[in-house]
Amino acid sequence: MFKFFTQKKWFLWSIGGTLLILSATWYQVQLDVRINEWFGEFYDTLQKALTEPNSVSEKEFISYLFTFAKIAAVYILVVIFSDYFTSHWTFRWRTAMADYYHDYWGDASSIEGASQRVQEDTLKFARIMEGLGAELLRSLMTLIAFTPILWGLSKSITVLPWIGEVEHALVWVAILSALGGTLLLASVGIKLPGIEYDIQKEEAAYRKELVLGEDFKESAKPEKITDLYGGVRKIHYRMYFHYLYFNAVKWSYLQGMVIVPYLALAPTIVTGAITLGFVQQIIRAFGRVETSLQYLVRSWPIIVELISVWKRLREFEAKLEINRSIEIAK
Repeated sequence: MFKFFTQKKWFLWSIGGTLLILSATWYQVQLDVRINEWFGEFYDTLQKALTEPNSVSEKEFISYLFTFAKIAAVYILVVIFSDYFTSHWTFRWRTAMADYYHDYWGDASSIEGASQRVQEDTLKFARIMEGLGAELLRSLMTLIAFTPILWGLSKSITVLPWIGEVEHALVWVAILSALGGTLLLASVGIKLPGIEYDIQKEEAAYRKELVLGEDFKESAKPEKITDLYGGVRKIHYRMYFHYLYFNAVKWSYLQGMVIVPYLALAPTIVTGAITLGFVQQIIRAFGRVETSLQYLVRSWPIIVELISVWKRLREFEAKLEINRSIEIAK
């Protein structure tokens, strides 16, 4: 699965491409930081304009909007290029895997489900890594960029409801709430990777019998097909049940977290100690840090699928190595 990073012919894409993706992602985060600063300045200006008539000219107000438009335009261009290049990068990763399997297809073709592993699972692996990997990079870099910002902004927020004085309170609220949510969702969804793996096994057995029935009349008899489909139905119903309570916990947690920063800011807001622009800036910074820390929570269903694909490819490669060893021994 990782020949892409170990074979010399792929170094330009694997190493060079990774550095380019890292650079593009970091630049996106820096633009997001600039947008966060803009929110603070803009909402302070908006508050001033609303509370003090004619204190802000129309030209000055519109200039803020054009400033945002310029930053957003650059951000859009970087995102479009980054996504385009990442798609090519992950396809090269898939190609490196496929080339390896093609080279040893003589040893692989006798393995159960070999064609599905080489075609379908390499495709799934590449697509999942494209989305999941890119989001992981963004989360890590956003965390690196915004945590110091939130730390600095939190100097003015020293009191939490029901708790009292806490230095840099919002940073600790973000960390603890995200960590708590991650542990909660991980414990609730611990059975999902195994179920996803079992689904693929049942689906593979069902599909194989149908394929055999295309060439051999004695295969794919109604009784056999009905029995295999019964296994498919049973494991899917099991998955639906487990996702029922998983999603109930997940969405309850995510919706509850919407009010957390406002709750933490409540003692400071009601005293009028901060401006509207500062509130917007700190809420946005808090959201970036919190969302980055919630990476596992938000990505868990996709991670479940990745674990399933990884297990299947790992088993396939282990069997392939055994077949190669037997062939070499001959």
